[in-house]
Amino acid sequence: MLPYPLILAIGDSLVAGYGLLTADGFTAQLERRLRAVHPAAMVVNAGRSGDTTADVLARLPPAMSRLASRPDLAIVQVGPNDVLRQVPAATTRAGLDAILVELGRCGVPVLLTTVAPPPILHDRARHHVGIHAELAARHGATCCPFFPAGILGRADMVLADRIHPNAAAIALVVDAMLPVVLDQVERR
Repeated sequence: MLPYPLILAIGDSLVAGYGLLTADGFTAQLERRLRAVHPAAMVVNAGRSGDTTADVLARLPPAMSRLASRPDLAIVQVGPNDVLRQVPAATTRAGLDAILVELGRCGVPVLLTTVAPPPILHDRARHHVGIHAELAARHGATCCPFFPAGILGRADMVLADRIHPNAAAIALVVDAMLPVVLDQVERR
């Protein structure tokens, strides 16, 4: 029996589960929650800490080729490392556009997630803000925040590095994202 839904989650450390036990990461928590509704659900973790949009674009074809079947949804979380590494906004836009083109060519619906820049990075990120929403609209993808309101900036929601979310924060992320994910996979 093939998994349903099969979801490819590809992106940066937020997808990879940086600093968390495997069971506490985004993909594992999302898969557990999905299985309450779809017992054969599978969420494939194709996240890698530190990835930029260009890195995700380069890894997308091999990630897709390793799957047993076409995913019912791709969750794409990428962009914060582009800002941190001062990748030009035009380069980020082109890479994200290419990711959406490739997934569209494969007939895979996309949930594109965003992360609001913290105030300290607002100036650096100003040219990147809005790229995800613009490209999602152009490609017919769904766009939503990775973090629900009230998570970012809370000391009790991050690891010791004061950057990456802890398991409790990821549980809240999954709580907020689950209805969007279910809506996307149940449309098919």
